[in-house]
Amino acid sequence: MPGRQNFTPHPVITHFNTLILSDMSMINIAERHKFILGKLQEKGYVNVLELCKELDVSGVTIRKDLKLLEDKSLLFRSHGGATVHNPYTIDKPVNEKENIRREEKHNIGLAAAALIVPNDAIIIASGTSVQALAKNIQPKGHLTVITGALNVALELLRRPEIEVIQLGGHLRNSSTSVTGSYAEKILEDFSCSKLFLGVDGIDLEFGLTTTNIMEAHLNQKMMATAQKTIVLADSSKFGKRGFGRICGLEDIDEVITDHGIGEHVVKKMEDMGVKVTIV
Repeated sequence: MPGRQNFTPHPVITHFNTLILSDMSMINIAERHKFILGKLQEKGYVNVLELCKELDVSGVTIRKDLKLLEDKSLLFRSHGGATVHNPYTIDKPVNEKENIRREEKHNIGLAAAALIVPNDAIIIASGTSVQALAKNIQPKGHLTVITGALNVALELLRRPEIEVIQLGGHLRNSSTSVTGSYAEKILEDFSCSKLFLGVDGIDLEFGLTTTNIMEAHLNQKMMATAQKTIVLADSSKFGKRGFGRICGLEDIDEVITDHGIGEHVVKKMEDMGVKVTIV
């Protein structure tokens, strides 16, 4: 019986099969990209590990997909995933930021003011969200407030029942607040019940940030002076990063924000032990 002969495919057939495989690969990539963009449109954020499980591909593949989509200006990559919003914040003048999400900030400030008790001693950091808090404070009894923000101090000076301790140091034009060693040194002599902290960005992986590293360092000193840290941030701050890192989410006690925050963000923070108050 003659031996079996080796079969060599015709070059045309080999080329045809290669084209089919190439087309399948292109379809798979297109389907993955459509799925990723759909998730982004729905939630505003995608996680690499979740995409790996849902699409049954490697992390390397997903990261390549995200890079391709970012190159097309369809998303912004972030640590561990991607977002539809630019995650990097820029420093804006305080009078410009004051007009952004004014109603949300008013409601956040109102909720924060309700946490102040009679004869309290608190720290109010800088930012337009904490300025909204200052406008809404109606103290019962005496209240002592330490702040580095001039706009906060000027707002509180109108009320005789509030004692204001103004921190000194280098005055930032954009935020009308002080930074530096003088302000940090003064804080060593005080102990307060609460710090009300405004931020420029909240990233689930990177933590709380501001656009100025000196302000970030002063915020850290304020946290060490207070028994409890309460962050006031409208929902647009989530998924963004500033230049200076203040702390991780595990280092704060509560976040007061608005209804624009995503459910997955709330769950993640609550899993880390952070109380989330939505107004």
